[in-house]
Amino acid sequence: KKLGIGSESVRRWALQAQVDAGQRDGPTSDDLAEIKALKAKVRRLEEDNAILKAATVFFAGELYPRNR
Repeated sequence: KKLGIGSESVRRWALQAQVDAGQRDGPTSDDLAEIKALKAKVRRLEEDNAILKAATVFFAGELYPRNR
């Protein structure tokens, strides 16, 4: 309490330390960091894909003047 850290935070840190040490089953801190990075990459790729799809529709419409 003196440090302003809640008991739940300390409990989760202790559990994660046990997982990292191999004393408990579960994803390690390295695994969780990799999962987080991969999710961010997937999100960026999905955004890029949506932009490319919209651009394709736009430019395909430009090829056919009667569609304007």
